[in-house]
Amino acid sequence: MLDADTVEWFRESGGLTRENGDRFRGMLLSRGGSRDAMELYRAFRGREPDIAPLLARRGLD
Repeated sequence: MLDADTVEWFRESGGLTRENGDRFRGMLLSRGGSRDAMELYRAFRGREPDIAPLLARRGLD
């Protein structure tokens, strides 16, 4: 679910740009296990994860 929601964030934010990649790396990937994963994800996305992108990916929307 987080993967699909993150892909949706990239789409909403202009795609695979250097700026988006740097934000993704800086807010999620580089933090590793330093904080709770959901806490990091919420800070990155600015909200709770959404299941809708996953359902759409699987043709269940």
